Parts: sequence; C-alpha cells; structure tokens
Amino acid sequence: MELAARVAGSVGAFDKAEWNALAGDNPFVSYEFLTALEDSSSVGAGTGWQSAPIVVSAEGGPLLAAMPAYLKSHSQGEYVFDHSWADAYEQAGGSYYPKLQIAAPFTPATGPRLLLTDDALSGPLLSAAEQLCLQNGFSSAHATFIEPDQHAFFEDAGWMLRSDIQFHWYNHGFADFDEFLASLASRKRKDLRKERAAAQGEVEIVRLQGAKIAPEHWDAFWYFYQDTGARKWGRPYLTREAFDLFSERMGDRLLLVLALQEGQPVAGALNFIGGDALYGRYWGCSRDIRFLHFELCYYQAIDAAIELGLSRVEAGAQGGHKLARGYEPVETISAHWIADTGFREAVADFLKRERAGVAADRNYLQNRTPFRKG
Repeated sequence: MELAARVAGSVGAFDKAEWNALAGDNPFVSYEFLTALEDSSSVGAGTGWQSAPIVVSAEGGPLLAAMPAYLKSHSQGEYVFDHSWADAYEQAGGSYYPKLQIAAPFTPATGPRLLLTDDALSGPLLSAAEQLCLQNGFSSAHATFIEPDQHAFFEDAGWMLRSDIQFHWYNHGFADFDEFLASLASRKRKDLRKERAAAQGEVEIVRLQGAKIAPEHWDAFWYFYQDTGARKWGRPYLTREAFDLFSERMGDRLLLVLALQEGQPVAGALNFIGGDALYGRYWGCSRDIRFLHFELCYYQAIDAAIELGLSRVEAGAQGGHKLARGYEPVETISAHWIADTGFREAVADFLKRERAGVAADRNYLQNRTPFRKG
C-alpha cells in the first residue's frame, strides 16, 4: 500500500470519527477539544498558534496516522521553556520562529503525540514533520508532554529528549480520601485534615459534570479564569466561546468544581476526565480564602478520581507545594528536532547537563514525599 503524508490547515478538515479512532481516550488530542480551540479562535490568526496537523493515509483511504501540530511564532503556552534557545539562535543570525509544535495547546498534560493505527507509522510521521520544517525553512520541531509509551518513537527517529518534573497523584486502590490519608505520615495527615476543614468551613463545594454545568456556571468560571490568566500570562489563552464549545462537545468529560458562598460561586477549578486520569486544568477565584486553592484543585480532584475509579490525577505544571499534599514527582518528556547541525549539537550538550540536574532534583523530591516510611 502506497502511503502519503499531508498537512492541513485545521483538525476540523478531517472526519471526526477517523480522527477519534486514532486519538483514543485522551481528551486533549480528541477531535472535540482540538476543534473547539480552532472554532473559538483560541488558536488561529493573531494567536501565534496556527493549526497544521500532519496525517498519513493511503490515497482515498481513512487516516492511518496523525499528529496535532501548530506553526508557532512565539513560545508561549507550551510549559516547556525554550526561550533561551530562541535568543541564542537569533543572536547567531538565525530565525527561530516559526517553529513546529506538536502538542495539545496550552495543556501541560501527558498524552499521545503520534496518533497511530500501527507503531511502524511513527517513523514516517516524524519524517513528514522534519520535511515540513526543511521545505519551509522552520528552525525546529518540538513535541511536548509525550506519554511514556511513545518516548522511544522519538528517540529512535533521532529526536533529542528533554526531561522535566511534574507532580501527579496515584490511586493505590484507595476506597476513599480517608484511606489515602492513612497512607501519609501522622503529621502530614493532620495538616491535610486541617486544611480541608478550614476551606470547607468557609464555602459550600459542588461538583458538576455534563449537562449539570449551566451557562451561569461558565460565566462565573470565565471570570475566575480571566483573573488567573491575566496574572500568570498577561492575557488568557482561551476565549469565552471555548468553554461553551467544550461543554457542548465534550461535557461528559468535564468536571467543574465550584465553591459557593450564599449560593454564589466565589472560586472554581475545571478538570478533564480521561480514560485513566483526571486532568486538573484551570482555577480561579474572586475572594482569597485560606487553603481553598488546595481544596478545589488537589483534594477535590483526589476525591473525584477515587469515585471515578481513575488511576491518577495530573494537576498541571510546576507546583512544589503539591508534594506535601500527596502528589509525587514524575518525569515528563519532550522531544526536539533542530535543523541546523551546529545548533543541534549545542542543544544536545545542554540537554545532557540539564538531565543530570533534573534527575537529582527528582530524587531529592522523591525522598521528601509525605507518605509513611517502612
């Protein structure tokens, strides 16, 4: 069978059923999520994220492989920082942008970056990404937050791997939150109980899913999201319409946790539900209430994951404060291909030294988890 690779201007250009047959149960590479970003103008003109998905198929046949990819004119919204690479490349006289980003936009959650019917198609798909860069003069291609089963595909293709640390919570068959608490050292267990009691004493907490999330809930959450986005990124990445489209297209995969005072929302946290994980994505508040961030984003996520029978919670990027709350340090991997040989060698040397430091940090953190010893 003769196969061909091609690039399109949007995920929406493809058949939904064919794309989702490749995407599996990860919500962030689903047709619904990616097209919601496109149709809400969260990606596209003026955002620095131009959709450029690459697919492989036989002529006239269904999709056999795909990757969500974007032409980037900056390095915002990626959570794997290459700003120093861009500065060095441009100081040497090159143009680092545009570059090709293989990712779920604005989403530091692990998942498949190569959507495949056959593992043997990983090589041709990555080769197509390289050729797109070479033919158009792009400096580089980058894949971020790659699920562990796919690391080898990138390494075998000669892409350079970069490691970082996130904090994930793991469900070791806990029946409820109290059973999870029992796995912690006594002092840590008491600390978590105090934090939960303090937060819950100030608010009523509700968890909403699917059709139970009404437009007024989204209006409140949009206010919270805008406030957090303005403080963290300068401006929110997602438009208001994106939340409506998420709700319309994948509402059953959303879990919105709201804190109420006198019946009115004062804070919220939005989670996405995957096949085996709960992904904490956005949070915000209108009032500063002690420990409420921990309650909504971390403890409620643990409660929900246990109830839903999920194996882990991924609570987003960074955040060493998660460690004391039962979230463990986990290695995350990105992969990088650079066209210029000299620059590629310099980055490879940097990554070798960086990996050693990240590994040491992870070992240090692992020895300081709050779990009972012995």
